[in-house]
Amino acid sequence: MPKDPNKLHSYVEDYRNKGYSIIRNVFNMDEVAEMAKAIDLVKREGLQYKSSFRHQNLLYIIQKDRSLGKILRFCQWPSYTNKTMAKYRTDKRFLELLEPLLGPNIKQIINQIIWKTPGSDQTSYGYHQDARFRRPESAYRQLGDSFVQVALAIDPHHEENGCLVFIEGSHTLGNLKYFTNKSVYQEDISEEVLETLEITEMPKVYVRLKPGDVAIWHPFLLHGSPPNRSNVDRRTYLNGFVKAENCDRGEWAFREGIPQELGDPQLVQFEKLYEQPEPHYLDGTPY
Repeated sequence: MPKDPNKLHSYVEDYRNKGYSIIRNVFNMDEVAEMAKAIDLVKREGLQYKSSFRHQNLLYIIQKDRSLGKILRFCQWPSYTNKTMAKYRTDKRFLELLEPLLGPNIKQIINQIIWKTPGSDQTSYGYHQDARFRRPESAYRQLGDSFVQVALAIDPHHEENGCLVFIEGSHTLGNLKYFTNKSVYQEDISEEVLETLEITEMPKVYVRLKPGDVAIWHPFLLHGSPPNRSNVDRRTYLNGFVKAENCDRGEWAFREGIPQELGDPQLVQFEKLYEQPEPHYLDGTPY
């Protein structure tokens, strides 16, 4: 975690110039182990369901695999039910990273655990910008200066198990509004996308992380991840934060720098939160 002003300045400069920054050793191994244990519990709970399942903002995306049967791709908003994940989503170290970029009043619109189960057929994520998911656009003002995505590595992240791939500098192109009719977790990472967008010359960065490291990136940064070809998982705790005054949605994370606990679920991405709050199985993809 950067403690002196020079290192902090460097991290902010990287974020603004490259579209991302990597901060090493933010969390120690005991803390990572505590989160890993909680994540394994979330996985056991999620796999009790026969298929993808939602209760308010809590969402389990379950995939049927030819070899492994049911696998859990990701869980959104585990912090509503898991105290450990709730504790770390508003950890003061996240505030230290975010405040120079977003200020002291911060909402959260992403709270997610991602698994890349070894041996499964589909574990990649196609190239995309996170701006794609900030809907409706009217609810997210000055998005480029107001939203930061934060990934905390629980396992080592490297090429073999499907680490993130950043297209460095692509955030300077603005919102490319590139998307297909598939969800990104149903797509493979593809060079054709870079060719279509005419950005094949931009540097491609493989984001190698050790447990406890954190990567942050800009909402316009093009990124994705290849499949897990290893025999180990690639678990990630993903949190997306937004400057509160520029967003009409989300759960509070910090008010004047003070961590906020979750209460009744607020409108984030699930448009039918108040119409269909009861537990239910999903037919198709969530959005």
